[in-house]
Amino acid sequence: MKRSEINRCLKEAAAAFEAAGFRLPPFASIPAEVWASLGHEYDEIRRNMLGWDITDFGRGKFQEEGLLLFTVRNGDVNDPASKTYAEKLMLVREGQITPMHFHWKKMEDIINRGGGNLLVQVYLSDENERLSEADVPVMRDGVRSVVRAGTVLRLTPGESITMQRGLYHSFWGEPGCGSVVVGEVSMVNDDVHDNRFLVPAGRFPAVEEDEAPWRLLCQEYPPAP
Repeated sequence: MKRSEINRCLKEAAAAFEAAGFRLPPFASIPAEVWASLGHEYDEIRRNMLGWDITDFGRGKFQEEGLLLFTVRNGDVNDPASKTYAEKLMLVREGQITPMHFHWKKMEDIINRGGGNLLVQVYLSDENERLSEADVPVMRDGVRSVVRAGTVLRLTPGESITMQRGLYHSFWGEPGCGSVVVGEVSMVNDDVHDNRFLVPAGRFPAVEEDEAPWRLLCQEYPPAP
């Protein structure tokens, strides 16, 4: 992805989060050029990859398949003394797909925090980690139901769904309803090792530096001096 596109998307997301009433923590506003001078007191942010995050899943079509995220808090899977939970905000555009995937270790709630409607398609995974044709038990805001494999569920603002381990899911903003501010509340998040995509996908984009960064992405922080 071009840095200019990343900068534009981050600014759009910051405005959308604020319009939805979500105030980001102070480190969201640290200019990119300042990070090289920040000491070890910021190491939790660096180590746990808090902050801005964007992906085109290695497909090179961010508008069609992509996701913009801000990790508010997270723990370290290798440190038993760290937080055992994580929280993210995401901006999902109309028709912008997050490809089908599940997590081996993480359980999460996906929450429509405002804006348009979020469409979520669900499948169980089988013993070979492919899509199962079995019916899918789902939990939506504490209410259990069973749906057919491949059902697309609609989450309106305020509604949520629980993603159990091994539950394949894909989501996108419902066309004609506007972008969606999405929350994720979960167990510790490990994006390096805990994403099982049905079709192999990249996670962190290669960046073409066509202008200076507005904010650093969570994988770009330099070590403390």
